[in-house]
Amino acid sequence: MVDDERDITALVAYHLAKAGYRVTTATTGPAALDAARTEPPDLVVLDLMLPGRSGYEVLEELRRREETQAVGVILLTARREEADRIKGLAAGADDYLTKPFSPEELVLRVGAVLRRLHSPATASGGAMLKAGPITVDRAALTVSVGGKPVELTRIEYRLLLLLAERRGRVQSRPQLLESVWEHQADIQTRTVDMHVQRLRSKLGEAGDLIETVRGFGYRMKGDKADRA
Repeated sequence: MVDDERDITALVAYHLAKAGYRVTTATTGPAALDAARTEPPDLVVLDLMLPGRSGYEVLEELRRREETQAVGVILLTARREEADRIKGLAAGADDYLTKPFSPEELVLRVGAVLRRLHSPATASGGAMLKAGPITVDRAALTVSVGGKPVELTRIEYRLLLLLAERRGRVQSRPQLLESVWEHQADIQTRTVDMHVQRLRSKLGEAGDLIETVRGFGYRMKGDKADRA
């Protein structure tokens, strides 16, 4: 739990500990990164406005480090603007909750993110999934195009995996929100469009496999994805 407001840190830590989680706290960006380096957590609840380094910078550093790339991150912040939410999710956050907040809801969201991270589809599916030149290794959580690795955020990875698993089938924006983001009420359908655009860009020419179905959603072109 990372927040420079000690009352909030103590409140969140209390409710998470009550729910059975072991909690470590930090009040600055550098302290959070030091703690994550010493003992990588399963999940970080992260404020955006921190002394030393901002929450955005902490998130970006967590995603750069090999030992913390797979750590879950929930942003907990007073910033309520959609642009801030989109920026945080695009940087690799798994969820975004605004203050004031319900501690009980936060505990539920922590559980939901941890379940997603440890589900067979994201943790140890063990199968290679192929769609044209795109290969998704569900055991290693990696993606390559034509044999060359592609760096994706966790949300981009989940989005690509879903489209590849349902190749040839149209997925509406609400369906994608429900499956990838578990349909959180404060996430807008524009977020889906933004992530699809970023995913296409990272996939290069292979991004053309992701087809826009005007007025509805998206699908990955072609026959059903190959599985190894």
